[in-house]
Amino acid sequence: MATNRSRRLRKKLCVDEFQELGFELNLSFKKDLDDKAIDAFLDDFLREAMEGNGLGYVGGDEFGLVCLDNRGSVSEEQRSAVEAWLKGRSEVTTAELSPLMDVWHPDTPINKA
Repeated sequence: MATNRSRRLRKKLCVDEFQELGFELNLSFKKDLDDKAIDAFLDDFLREAMEGNGLGYVGGDEFGLVCLDNRGSVSEEQRSAVEAWLKGRSEVTTAELSPLMDVWHPDTPINKA
């Protein structure tokens, strides 16, 4: 594919200066939790950790991708806020957050701003 792209095309493809960052999330819950408790946790997670930080979540109850709710990139501060929120929850035994990565092209290195 050509590397000499117009600004409009770079924006449409979310590349170069329009790269959007997010992170992957892996969760493990306590063994004795029932489905109702997990659903309550996920409701709190979406409302407090995601919407409260302007983030969006795509995935299931144990694995997903976190990205900005609008166009743009997740900041390291937002990632840290989600990590701190998860560490404060008793339902979760482990929470693994990946480093920030390109959400549209995961194999592409992060641009240095």
